Amino acid sequence: MPELKEEMKVLVVGGGGREHAILEALSRSPYRPELFVTPGNPGMRDLAQVLPGDVMDFEGILETCKAEQIDFVVVSPDNPLCGGLVDYLEEEGFPCFGTSKKAARLEGRKAFAKAFMKEYGIPTASYEVFDSVAEAKAYIENRSEEDFPLVLKADGLALGKGVSICPDQSTALEDLKLIMEDHKFGTSGDKVVIEEFMTGPEVSLLCLSDGKDYKVLLSSMDHKAVGEGNVGPNTGGMGVVAPNPYLTKELENQVVRTILEPTIRGMAKAGTPFKGCLFLGLMLTAEGPKVIEYNARFGDPEAEAILPMLKSDLLALLVACRKGNLADFEAEFYDGVSLTLMLCSEGYPGSYEKGKVIHFAPEFTEKLDRGQIHLYHSGTAWNEEQKAFVTNGGRVLAINARGKDLDEARALTYGSALEVCFDGVFYRQDIGLMAYPDK
Repeated sequence: MPELKEEMKVLVVGGGGREHAILEALSRSPYRPELFVTPGNPGMRDLAQVLPGDVMDFEGILETCKAEQIDFVVVSPDNPLCGGLVDYLEEEGFPCFGTSKKAARLEGRKAFAKAFMKEYGIPTASYEVFDSVAEAKAYIENRSEEDFPLVLKADGLALGKGVSICPDQSTALEDLKLIMEDHKFGTSGDKVVIEEFMTGPEVSLLCLSDGKDYKVLLSSMDHKAVGEGNVGPNTGGMGVVAPNPYLTKELENQVVRTILEPTIRGMAKAGTPFKGCLFLGLMLTAEGPKVIEYNARFGDPEAEAILPMLKSDLLALLVACRKGNLADFEAEFYDGVSLTLMLCSEGYPGSYEKGKVIHFAPEFTEKLDRGQIHLYHSGTAWNEEQKAFVTNGGRVLAINARGKDLDEARALTYGSALEVCFDGVFYRQDIGLMAYPDK
């Protein structure tokens, strides 16, 4: 069992803004952990030793654990979780925060998740599952006009992009062809889930669990579409506001009673206890809260908005999830509103150029140094010749600020965004406004 101790060595597996936020929160622990990250990115080097690697190179990660004498591993991204990295490292004697391969099926296999929810009476959209192109086509062709829109989902992992909302029959058939015949998402599309379309405010609710007990973290609202007003193609997330005001305390209690607790109990009953971060993607429908999807990890960019608000010791909470004594700890958050804005490369979520030099104004650096804002590197690299950070991804940087209300958080975040510049930078101008429509 991992034991909390001074200067324990902690390895975070992952390389984006979410992992940067996790490292930053871990660095605030009174236990003063020595932090490592693989593969990380150069923006994290002030917090941790950045070690080369690949999140799916299990043997390489094991060798890193041995070489650095790691005490505790935080496995963050979906692919290694669903691939069984936690199981692999734990069998070799390295305790981890993260779900087992079997528990991660809640995220990695949508058909499994839907069947699980049906078995345990967890509210979600009605659905059908198909592994035959012909049968899926026939199902779509037999739908009346009133049955649309329909939601089409690739069964497996698809980098958050394997979901399409189909307004009519022709669109549904086109998207089905892309998924099952053209193999747009590889083997993840060998099976599809076709669901009813739900309406209502969306809520992201992250929860920590040790397999029997849980702690509910701060609610949030992601903004997935690339354009203002939620138009255009989906992305990995353009920004987040937390808490989500649509999730009242009464509704949160309902979510806990009808969704969270049955999920934790059901996974334990099935012999696959959920130990890690359970991400509930929810729709607040007219019939009550329903599950859109499960994730088996901290969200990205949800983590970049929620973790800066965490008052409690993240390291203690994560170790408790592994030890099974989460009930002994509290997850407390600061008051106010947290807003995170993603700065992106021109062309994202389509093709984009890399290598654009990133310029930070002195005023921006001063705010960082004073702790007024947080900066998380998502898609950056270091250009040694120019002695500067350069763009290396579609989502490049996440800027976060906390305020007493939305207006204050937005003013600080968007004001800071004006102090960062690279060729082709763009970002949504309306993060938070849909969650707080009176603004």
